[in-house]
Amino acid sequence: MTEIEPVCILGIDPGLRITGFGIIRKSGSKLAYVTSGCIKAPEADLPGRLKTILEGLREVIQQHQPQQVAVEKVFVNVNPQSTLLLGQARGTAICAAVLENLPVAEYTALQVKQAVVGNGHAKKEQVQEMVRRLLRLPGNPGADAADALACAICHAHGGQGLGAIATAGYRVKRGRLV
Repeated sequence: MTEIEPVCILGIDPGLRITGFGIIRKSGSKLAYVTSGCIKAPEADLPGRLKTILEGLREVIQQHQPQQVAVEKVFVNVNPQSTLLLGQARGTAICAAVLENLPVAEYTALQVKQAVVGNGHAKKEQVQEMVRRLLRLPGNPGADAADALACAICHAHGGQGLGAIATAGYRVKRGRLV
């Protein structure tokens, strides 16, 4: 029996004021907490905030050496300007990973909640509680860190690259690989 190589996954919950990050290690079907936290951007102009996000995530990546990155996709807000600004924070997070040559997977909030809680419309408190349970933490992580950890857990539970069926050389016909 061959031993499965552990994979370190960085989850990112992008935000212009607060960007959450969480790192887990997946070994077989077991998940282990590595670290989590938030990068808080100063009340500065947009370029200054984006620089803080980029530098903060690059520091996290260099310190913990994740092998894969999972980022939450932006949802369309009532305010289109807010959606565009959030998209820039998300693009900055993706750039931080790409600059370190890391593969990036993207998930909607619905996908993340479905994977972690079993309900795509779960409340933030439910996500925090399930993250705590799945990673056997002594207490609930903060909301932004919990969302980032949840994104990493979603990826570990069959997202792109982990546990997904290898499809190279195949095509899909009537919902089946042929």
